[in-house]
Amino acid sequence: MDNNLSKKRADYISWEEYFMAIAKLSAMRSKDPSTQVGACIVSQDNRILSIGYNGAPNGFSDDQFPWSREGENLDTKYPYVCHAELNAILNYRGSKKDLENAKIYVDLFPCNECAKIIIQSGIKEVIYLSDKYAMSENNIASRRLFDSCGVKYKKISLNREIKIGGKSDDL
Repeated sequence: MDNNLSKKRADYISWEEYFMAIAKLSAMRSKDPSTQVGACIVSQDNRILSIGYNGAPNGFSDDQFPWSREGENLDTKYPYVCHAELNAILNYRGSKKDLENAKIYVDLFPCNECAKIIIQSGIKEVIYLSDKYAMSENNIASRRLFDSCGVKYKKISLNREIKIGGKSDDL
């Protein structure tokens, strides 16, 4: 063996870091002033199938969109916003069969509505970065749904700082 051959880089990012970074980059497209969430759906052989982020539905002007978190329900973002997981699943243009056994990387643990959509799509694993609403009824329901339907979920801790477009993002 030739000793002049250089060794491969040792500090390259892992698949999990890569896909979570793509989810975080997608979240940067969100116009939500308080919560930006991105999602990245990946096949079993580590191919990106789709991405999405939270935002207004197509055709609903996000300039007139109520981005408030408080007030009367119809005057807040909650009845209108499409979550990142929903958008990633709907953005997928291939065969639904290709989503079966896929993974979804998302920076915020999915709500119960997204959990149902994830289950129905055939995705079998959720990898998330934050679970800040863990004790909410919605997230308790999500875990019950995932547990009952055989969808694995895990929180990852990434301690690497990755610069995306010159901006430092702590993963």
